[in-house]
Amino acid sequence: MTSQAPSSNPQPSDFPTERRTESEAVYAALGAGVVGAVYGFFVALLATRLTIGGDDPFAVWAAIGSAVVAAVASTFEYWRARNRPGQEWRRELASWKFTVNTISVVVVHTALAFVSTYALYRVLALGFIGLPVITFWAVVLMAVTLGLTTWVVYLSVSRMTTQRMSSLLMAFIVIGTLTAMVTTPDPEWWKVHFSWLGTFDELSSWVFNGTLIAAGLLVTTFAVYIANDLRELTAAGVLTNPRGPRIVSVLFAVMGIMLACVGIFPVDVSMPLHNLSASGMAVMFLVLLIGGPKFLAGMPRTYFVSSWAFLGATIASLVLFVVQYFSLTAFEILVFALIFGWIAVFIRFLGVAGAARE
Repeated sequence: MTSQAPSSNPQPSDFPTERRTESEAVYAALGAGVVGAVYGFFVALLATRLTIGGDDPFAVWAAIGSAVVAAVASTFEYWRARNRPGQEWRRELASWKFTVNTISVVVVHTALAFVSTYALYRVLALGFIGLPVITFWAVVLMAVTLGLTTWVVYLSVSRMTTQRMSSLLMAFIVIGTLTAMVTTPDPEWWKVHFSWLGTFDELSSWVFNGTLIAAGLLVTTFAVYIANDLRELTAAGVLTNPRGPRIVSVLFAVMGIMLACVGIFPVDVSMPLHNLSASGMAVMFLVLLIGGPKFLAGMPRTYFVSSWAFLGATIASLVLFVVQYFSLTAFEILVFALIFGWIAVFIRFLGVAGAARE
Protein backbone atom coordinates (compact mmCIF):
# COMPACT_ATOMS: atom_id res chain seq x y z
CA MET A 1 0.00 0.00 0.00
CA THR A 2 1.43 3.35 -1.00
CA SER A 3 1.13 6.40 1.22
CA GLN A 4 0.63 9.77 -0.29
CA ALA A 5 1.73 13.07 1.20
CA PRO A 6 -0.72 15.95 1.42
CA SER A 7 -1.05 17.77 -1.87
CA SER A 8 -0.19 21.45 -2.15
CA ASN A 9 -2.50 21.88 -5.16
CA PRO A 10 -5.66 23.93 -4.58
CA GLN A 11 -8.75 21.89 -3.78
CA PRO A 12 -12.26 22.89 -4.96
CA SER A 13 -13.04 24.17 -1.45
CA ASP A 14 -10.10 26.56 -1.73
CA PHE A 15 -11.39 28.30 -4.88
CA PRO A 16 -13.41 31.00 -3.06
CA THR A 17 -10.28 31.89 -1.11
CA GLU A 18 -8.25 31.97 -4.35
CA ARG A 19 -10.77 34.27 -6.00
CA ARG A 20 -10.80 36.56 -2.98
CA THR A 21 -7.01 36.72 -3.01
CA GLU A 22 -6.98 37.64 -6.70
CA SER A 23 -9.52 40.40 -6.07
CA GLU A 24 -7.56 41.74 -3.09
CA ALA A 25 -4.39 41.81 -5.19
CA VAL A 26 -6.09 43.88 -7.88
CA TYR A 27 -7.49 46.37 -5.37
CA ALA A 28 -4.10 46.63 -3.67
CA ALA A 29 -2.48 47.27 -7.06
CA LEU A 30 -5.00 50.00 -7.87
CA GLY A 31 -4.34 51.68 -4.52
CA ALA A 32 -0.59 51.47 -5.08
CA GLY A 33 -1.09 52.94 -8.55
CA VAL A 34 -2.75 56.00 -7.05
CA VAL A 35 0.10 56.34 -4.56
CA GLY A 36 2.55 55.93 -7.44
CA ALA A 37 0.88 58.70 -9.43
CA VAL A 38 1.19 61.13 -6.50
CA TYR A 39 4.76 59.98 -5.88
CA GLY A 40 5.66 60.43 -9.55
CA PHE A 41 4.22 63.95 -9.52
CA PHE A 42 6.37 65.00 -6.57
CA VAL A 43 9.45 63.29 -8.00
CA ALA A 44 9.04 65.30 -11.21
CA LEU A 45 8.79 68.51 -9.16
CA LEU A 46 11.75 67.76 -6.89
CA ALA A 47 14.21 66.30 -9.41
CA THR A 48 16.50 68.84 -11.07
CA ARG A 49 16.60 67.08 -14.45
CA LEU A 50 14.75 63.77 -14.47
CA THR A 51 15.85 61.36 -17.21
CA ILE A 52 15.53 57.64 -17.85
CA GLY A 53 19.29 57.41 -17.29
CA GLY A 54 21.98 59.98 -16.65
CA ASP A 55 22.87 62.01 -13.55
CA ASP A 56 19.36 62.06 -12.04
CA PRO A 57 17.92 58.74 -13.24
CA PHE A 58 14.26 57.87 -13.01
CA ALA A 59 15.39 54.28 -12.34
CA VAL A 60 16.52 55.06 -8.80
CA TRP A 61 13.31 56.89 -7.89
CA ALA A 62 11.16 54.12 -9.36
CA ALA A 63 13.18 51.42 -7.60
CA ILE A 64 12.77 53.18 -4.25
CA GLY A 65 9.02 53.47 -4.76
CA SER A 66 8.76 49.79 -5.75
CA ALA A 67 10.73 48.75 -2.68
CA VAL A 68 8.43 50.69 -0.35
CA VAL A 69 5.16 49.29 -1.73
CA ALA A 70 6.69 45.79 -1.85
CA ALA A 71 7.63 46.05 1.82
CA VAL A 72 4.12 47.14 2.79
CA ALA A 73 2.33 44.57 0.62
CA SER A 74 4.53 41.64 1.66
CA THR A 75 4.32 42.47 5.38
CA PHE A 76 0.54 42.80 5.32
CA GLU A 77 -0.21 39.77 3.18
CA TYR A 78 2.36 37.35 4.64
CA TRP A 79 0.88 37.94 8.08
CA ARG A 80 -2.67 37.39 6.77
CA ALA A 81 -1.74 34.38 4.62
CA ARG A 82 -1.09 32.15 7.62
CA ASN A 83 -4.88 31.75 7.88
CA ARG A 84 -5.22 30.60 4.28
CA PRO A 85 -5.67 26.91 3.31
CA GLY A 86 -2.36 25.04 3.42
CA GLN A 87 -0.65 27.76 5.48
CA GLU A 88 -2.23 26.97 8.86
CA TRP A 89 0.91 25.22 10.10
CA ARG A 90 2.68 28.58 10.28
CA ARG A 91 0.43 29.58 13.19
CA GLU A 92 2.05 26.82 15.25
CA LEU A 93 5.55 28.26 14.83
CA ALA A 94 7.28 29.90 17.77
CA SER A 95 6.76 33.66 17.71
CA TRP A 96 10.47 34.36 17.17
CA LYS A 97 10.62 31.92 14.27
CA PHE A 98 7.53 33.41 12.64
CA THR A 99 9.03 36.89 13.09
CA VAL A 100 12.32 35.87 11.47
CA ASN A 101 10.44 34.23 8.60
CA THR A 102 8.34 37.33 8.06
CA ILE A 103 11.39 39.59 8.07
CA SER A 104 13.22 37.42 5.55
CA VAL A 105 10.23 37.20 3.18
CA VAL A 106 9.66 40.95 3.40
CA VAL A 107 13.36 41.77 2.92
CA VAL A 108 13.65 39.52 -0.14
CA HIS A 109 10.50 40.86 -1.80
CA THR A 110 11.58 44.42 -1.05
CA ALA A 111 15.08 43.87 -2.39
CA LEU A 112 13.83 41.97 -5.44
CA ALA A 113 11.37 44.78 -6.23
CA PHE A 114 14.16 47.36 -5.97
CA VAL A 115 16.66 45.40 -8.07
CA SER A 116 14.14 44.30 -10.72
CA THR A 117 12.75 47.81 -11.18
CA TYR A 118 16.21 49.37 -11.26
CA ALA A 119 17.48 46.79 -13.77
CA LEU A 120 14.42 47.25 -16.00
CA TYR A 121 14.81 51.02 -16.20
CA ARG A 122 18.58 50.73 -16.70
CA VAL A 123 17.87 48.58 -19.74
CA LEU A 124 15.33 51.12 -20.99
CA ALA A 125 17.93 53.85 -20.47
CA LEU A 126 20.17 52.13 -23.02
CA GLY A 127 17.48 52.68 -25.65
CA PHE A 128 16.46 56.18 -24.51
CA ILE A 129 19.79 57.81 -23.67
CA GLY A 130 19.26 61.27 -22.22
CA LEU A 131 15.47 61.18 -22.71
CA PRO A 132 13.87 63.63 -20.23
CA VAL A 133 10.91 62.39 -18.19
CA ILE A 134 8.27 65.10 -18.10
CA THR A 135 5.68 65.31 -15.31
CA PHE A 136 2.98 63.44 -17.24
CA TRP A 137 5.20 60.43 -17.94
CA ALA A 138 6.62 60.47 -14.42
CA VAL A 139 3.07 60.15 -13.08
CA VAL A 140 2.07 57.41 -15.55
CA LEU A 141 5.26 55.35 -15.29
CA MET A 142 5.36 55.53 -11.51
CA ALA A 143 1.68 54.57 -11.21
CA VAL A 144 2.18 51.55 -13.49
CA THR A 145 5.43 50.52 -11.82
CA LEU A 146 4.14 50.64 -8.25
CA GLY A 147 0.83 49.08 -9.21
CA LEU A 148 2.42 46.12 -10.99
CA THR A 149 4.95 45.66 -8.19
CA THR A 150 2.20 45.49 -5.57
CA TRP A 151 0.12 43.07 -7.63
CA VAL A 152 3.03 40.65 -8.18
CA VAL A 153 4.29 40.84 -4.59
CA TYR A 154 0.82 40.43 -3.07
CA LEU A 155 0.13 37.26 -5.05
CA SER A 156 3.61 35.88 -4.45
CA VAL A 157 3.36 36.23 -0.68
CA SER A 158 -0.23 35.01 -0.42
CA ARG A 159 0.66 31.67 -2.02
CA MET A 160 4.05 31.01 -0.49
CA THR A 161 5.05 27.35 -0.65
CA THR A 162 8.40 25.59 -0.67
CA GLN A 163 8.34 25.37 -4.47
CA ARG A 164 7.41 29.03 -4.90
CA MET A 165 10.04 30.07 -2.39
CA SER A 166 12.63 28.09 -4.36
CA SER A 167 11.64 29.93 -7.56
CA LEU A 168 11.77 33.24 -5.72
CA LEU A 169 15.25 32.44 -4.42
CA MET A 170 16.54 31.52 -7.89
CA ALA A 171 15.06 34.62 -9.50
CA PHE A 172 16.43 36.86 -6.77
CA ILE A 173 19.95 35.44 -6.96
CA VAL A 174 20.09 35.65 -10.77
CA ILE A 175 18.63 39.17 -11.08
CA GLY A 176 20.67 40.58 -8.19
CA THR A 177 23.95 39.09 -9.37
CA LEU A 178 23.49 40.09 -13.01
CA THR A 179 22.53 43.63 -11.97
CA ALA A 180 25.72 43.90 -9.91
CA MET A 181 27.76 42.59 -12.86
CA VAL A 182 26.44 45.06 -15.43
CA THR A 183 26.59 48.10 -13.11
CA THR A 184 29.98 47.51 -11.48
CA PRO A 185 32.51 50.35 -11.92
CA ASP A 186 35.22 47.77 -12.75
CA PRO A 187 34.45 46.10 -16.10
CA GLU A 188 37.34 43.67 -15.54
CA TRP A 189 36.14 42.41 -12.15
CA TRP A 190 36.11 38.85 -13.49
CA LYS A 191 39.92 38.90 -13.70
CA VAL A 192 40.11 39.01 -9.89
CA HIS A 193 37.34 36.88 -8.34
CA PHE A 194 33.56 36.72 -8.01
CA SER A 195 33.47 38.42 -4.61
CA TRP A 196 35.30 41.42 -6.07
CA LEU A 197 31.87 42.67 -7.12
CA GLY A 198 31.12 43.52 -3.51
CA THR A 199 34.20 45.61 -2.78
CA PHE A 200 33.25 48.98 -4.30
CA ASP A 201 31.61 51.92 -2.59
CA GLU A 202 28.98 51.98 -5.32
CA LEU A 203 25.37 50.92 -5.77
CA SER A 204 26.50 47.78 -7.63
CA SER A 205 28.33 46.49 -4.55
CA TRP A 206 25.39 47.31 -2.32
CA VAL A 207 23.22 45.29 -4.71
CA PHE A 208 25.68 42.36 -4.73
CA ASN A 209 26.21 42.17 -0.97
CA GLY A 210 22.55 42.91 -0.29
CA THR A 211 21.53 40.08 -2.61
CA LEU A 212 23.71 37.61 -0.67
CA ILE A 213 22.41 38.80 2.70
CA ALA A 214 18.75 38.74 1.68
CA ALA A 215 19.16 35.37 -0.06
CA GLY A 216 20.75 33.98 3.10
CA LEU A 217 17.77 35.18 5.14
CA LEU A 218 15.42 33.54 2.64
CA VAL A 219 17.28 30.23 2.86
CA THR A 220 16.81 30.23 6.65
CA THR A 221 13.07 30.67 6.10
CA PHE A 222 13.30 28.07 3.36
CA ALA A 223 14.55 25.66 6.04
CA VAL A 224 11.30 26.05 8.00
CA TYR A 225 9.17 25.23 4.96
CA ILE A 226 11.41 22.26 4.12
CA ALA A 227 11.09 20.95 7.69
CA ASN A 228 7.30 21.10 7.43
CA ASP A 229 7.28 19.27 4.08
CA LEU A 230 9.67 16.60 5.34
CA ARG A 231 7.61 16.04 8.49
CA GLU A 232 4.52 15.49 6.35
CA LEU A 233 6.39 12.99 4.17
CA THR A 234 7.72 11.21 7.26
CA ALA A 235 4.26 11.04 8.83
CA ALA A 236 2.92 9.63 5.54
CA GLY A 237 5.57 6.90 5.60
CA VAL A 238 7.37 8.13 2.50
CA LEU A 239 10.59 9.01 4.34
CA THR A 240 11.92 6.50 6.86
CA ASN A 241 14.37 8.53 8.95
CA PRO A 242 12.41 10.36 11.68
CA ARG A 243 15.41 12.60 12.41
CA GLY A 244 15.77 13.62 8.77
CA PRO A 245 13.48 16.67 8.85
CA ARG A 246 15.34 18.26 11.75
CA ILE A 247 18.83 17.47 10.44
CA VAL A 248 18.14 18.70 6.90
CA SER A 249 16.39 21.87 8.07
CA VAL A 250 19.25 22.70 10.44
CA LEU A 251 21.81 22.21 7.65
CA PHE A 252 19.80 24.51 5.38
CA ALA A 253 19.52 27.12 8.15
CA VAL A 254 23.29 27.07 8.70
CA MET A 255 23.81 27.33 4.93
CA GLY A 256 21.57 30.39 4.88
CA ILE A 257 23.45 32.02 7.76
CA MET A 258 26.77 31.37 6.02
CA LEU A 259 25.45 32.82 2.75
CA ALA A 260 24.28 35.96 4.54
CA CYS A 261 27.69 36.30 6.21
CA VAL A 262 29.39 36.20 2.80
CA GLY A 263 27.58 39.46 2.03
CA ILE A 264 27.98 40.89 5.53
CA PHE A 265 31.77 40.43 5.37
CA PRO A 266 33.00 41.42 1.87
CA VAL A 267 36.62 40.59 1.12
CA ASP A 268 37.69 44.21 1.64
CA VAL A 269 36.14 44.18 5.13
CA SER A 270 37.42 40.84 6.42
CA MET A 271 38.99 38.27 4.12
CA PRO A 272 39.16 35.53 6.84
CA LEU A 273 35.49 35.88 7.81
CA HIS A 274 34.44 36.09 4.16
CA ASN A 275 36.33 32.91 3.27
CA LEU A 276 35.13 31.13 6.42
CA SER A 277 31.51 31.95 5.54
CA ALA A 278 31.89 30.82 1.93
CA SER A 279 33.62 27.61 3.04
CA GLY A 280 30.94 26.95 5.64
CA MET A 281 28.21 27.24 3.01
CA ALA A 282 30.10 24.81 0.75
CA VAL A 283 30.57 22.35 3.61
CA MET A 284 26.83 22.34 4.40
CA PHE A 285 26.16 21.70 0.71
CA LEU A 286 28.55 18.73 0.67
CA VAL A 287 27.08 17.29 3.88
CA LEU A 288 23.59 17.46 2.38
CA LEU A 289 24.80 15.70 -0.77
CA ILE A 290 26.85 12.99 0.93
CA GLY A 291 24.46 12.42 3.82
CA GLY A 292 21.35 12.47 1.62
CA PRO A 293 20.89 8.67 1.41
CA LYS A 294 20.75 8.53 5.21
CA PHE A 295 18.93 11.78 6.01
CA LEU A 296 16.41 11.45 3.17
CA ALA A 297 15.90 7.70 2.90
CA GLY A 298 12.74 7.13 0.89
CA MET A 299 13.25 9.89 -1.67
CA PRO A 300 13.03 8.80 -5.33
CA ARG A 301 16.15 7.00 -6.55
CA THR A 302 16.56 9.50 -9.39
CA TYR A 303 17.01 12.25 -6.79
CA PHE A 304 20.05 10.48 -5.34
CA VAL A 305 21.44 9.90 -8.83
CA SER A 306 21.16 13.63 -9.54
CA SER A 307 22.75 14.44 -6.15
CA TRP A 308 25.76 12.29 -6.94
CA ALA A 309 25.97 14.04 -10.31
CA PHE A 310 26.10 17.41 -8.52
CA LEU A 311 28.75 16.04 -6.16
CA GLY A 312 30.80 14.76 -9.09
CA ALA A 313 30.53 18.12 -10.87
CA THR A 314 31.67 19.91 -7.70
CA ILE A 315 34.70 17.65 -7.30
CA ALA A 316 35.56 18.01 -11.00
CA SER A 317 35.38 21.81 -10.70
CA LEU A 318 37.70 21.72 -7.71
CA VAL A 319 40.22 19.54 -9.57
CA LEU A 320 40.16 21.78 -12.63
CA PHE A 321 40.70 24.81 -10.41
CA VAL A 322 43.62 23.19 -8.59
CA VAL A 323 45.35 22.35 -11.88
CA GLN A 324 44.68 25.98 -12.92
CA TYR A 325 42.43 25.11 -15.83
CA PHE A 326 39.77 27.30 -14.22
CA SER A 327 40.28 30.77 -12.82
CA LEU A 328 39.12 31.53 -9.29
CA THR A 329 36.19 33.51 -10.68
CA ALA A 330 35.01 30.61 -12.85
CA PHE A 331 35.36 28.17 -9.96
CA GLU A 332 33.36 30.38 -7.58
CA ILE A 333 30.59 30.94 -10.12
CA LEU A 334 30.39 27.23 -10.94
CA VAL A 335 30.14 26.16 -7.29
CA PHE A 336 27.62 28.92 -6.65
CA ALA A 337 25.53 27.70 -9.60
CA LEU A 338 25.82 24.06 -8.52
CA ILE A 339 24.61 24.82 -4.99
CA PHE A 340 21.51 26.69 -6.12
CA GLY A 341 20.93 24.32 -9.01
CA TRP A 342 20.88 21.41 -6.56
CA ILE A 343 18.46 23.28 -4.28
CA ALA A 344 16.08 23.67 -7.22
CA VAL A 345 16.32 19.95 -8.05
CA PHE A 346 15.88 18.97 -4.39
CA ILE A 347 12.71 21.05 -4.07
CA ARG A 348 11.25 19.63 -7.27
CA PHE A 349 11.76 16.06 -6.03
CA LEU A 350 10.48 17.03 -2.58
CA GLY A 351 7.23 18.10 -4.20
CA VAL A 352 6.71 14.73 -5.93
CA ALA A 353 8.24 12.40 -3.33
CA GLY A 354 4.81 11.55 -1.92
CA ALA A 355 3.25 10.70 -5.28
CA ALA A 356 1.92 7.20 -5.60
CA ARG A 357 4.47 4.74 -6.94
CA GLU A 358 3.59 2.26 -9.63
